[in-house]
Amino acid sequence: MAKLYFYYASMNAGKSTNLLQADFNYRERGMQTMLFTAAIDDRFAAGTISSRIGLSALATMFDATTNIAACVLDRHAEASVACVLVDEAQFLTSAQVDQLARLADRDGIPVLAYGLRTDFRGELFEGSARLLALADALIEIKSVCACGRKATMNLRVDAEGRPVAAGAQTEIGGNDRYVALCRRHFGEALAGGGVAV
Repeated sequence: MAKLYFYYASMNAGKSTNLLQADFNYRERGMQTMLFTAAIDDRFAAGTISSRIGLSALATMFDATTNIAACVLDRHAEASVACVLVDEAQFLTSAQVDQLARLADRDGIPVLAYGLRTDFRGELFEGSARLLALADALIEIKSVCACGRKATMNLRVDAEGRPVAAGAQTEIGGNDRYVALCRRHFGEALAGGGVAV
């Protein structure tokens, strides 16, 4: 039975690397996959999933209007899709997560979604909230805070490295804009303690 999986972590934990490894495993066995990435993420080449260790693959871009299920079923009719892999899954809408669940439940296609659980304020993203509610399996990819504890929070910083506590939920960036921290150091940074641990 196909399942919907949600692999979640803080920033820079290797989510895209894990996705690309899973994709490689399917393709190495001669199976077709379909990859999706958020159109809003413009850090790398458009329509590409890229990891910080240099791996990359082409992907179909999605935004809030994309009918992901229709895209998959169209491709599935041409060549059997063995697995759907979604990067930046926090940017999915609730309706798109429902589509992914139906692909697993009705069409028998496993779906592996990778993304952040929370934003820089510690609030759930819409896509992440729905995945936490619906996924058959929740898998945490672990990252480490500078203190050695598990990093679970994403601190947004400004150009000078100072913590940012307010602003739009979505602001695309990497190490220049976000620092993965444990909950304790996240709270201390927002309370005025900076980001050094």
